[in-house]
Amino acid sequence: MSSTRKGIILAGGSGTRLYPLTMGVSKQLLPLYDKPMIYYPLTVLMLAGIREIAVITTPHDQEQFKRVLGDGSQWGISLTFIVQPSPDGLAQAYLLAEDFLAGAPSAMVLGDNVFFGHGLPEMMKAAPEQGGTVFGYHVSDPERYGVVDFDKDGTVKAIIEKPPVAPSNYAVTGLYFLDGTAPERARAVQPSPRGELEIVTLLESYLHEGSLRVETMGRGYAWLDTGTHASLLDAGNFVRTLQERQGLQVGSPDEIAWGQGWISDEDLSERASLFGKTGYGAYLKGLLRSDKH
Repeated sequence: MSSTRKGIILAGGSGTRLYPLTMGVSKQLLPLYDKPMIYYPLTVLMLAGIREIAVITTPHDQEQFKRVLGDGSQWGISLTFIVQPSPDGLAQAYLLAEDFLAGAPSAMVLGDNVFFGHGLPEMMKAAPEQGGTVFGYHVSDPERYGVVDFDKDGTVKAIIEKPPVAPSNYAVTGLYFLDGTAPERARAVQPSPRGELEIVTLLESYLHEGSLRVETMGRGYAWLDTGTHASLLDAGNFVRTLQERQGLQVGSPDEIAWGQGWISDEDLSERASLFGKTGYGAYLKGLLRSDKH
């Protein structure tokens, strides 16, 4: 089933925290074990049933993204590329993507976030198309993130960006399901002291009118960001451990497209040939042999 939602992957930014790694290549194109990092957020949107996706990149990185991803037709999806002239905050994505969205509800995922967990597709598909839905994840260092402040009955009171003293251990992940009013709301966001259009300010406009839901991801989920050299390595090792232990791929757009019925057996076979003698190519060939959609 395809969603009426459209998808946004925010893959801009300067990547300075990962210098010198990112001096010549976008952070979101770095390898995360055996695939480019961008595959992981892309497959999150595909698992949500979304087939129209905009990829927001810096002007000088866009050609590389097009080379890695193509137009999406190999996966039965449609990719649109949008330039982010300067990184002015996450809420800016909704202004840049306004024409692409054309009033549709959307799911935005950050290009350096990795999500994994049984039940993730169902959780995303359950997000209503009206209002906003974000996901809270229990972390040990909440002061690094936007943090959810709950009242006694579990209702969300506020979301606080990088609080010195965190009101809870639940960080807001880089996955946002917002309705068609998001670009209009983003226009009303004033730049923060650091000069950015903060996503937290945009979410507050939903919160104030009682239309923001925070779904908490339980212990069976993994949410990894890759903002430091150590967390990049940790995420790669996480993927490697899962894949080697289970013999199943994490973040394979080819497998997901085939499993959703968006591409045929013949299409998958062509993709498997493209990857030749790699483990990834062998895995795709194995899917065709097992024939388990």
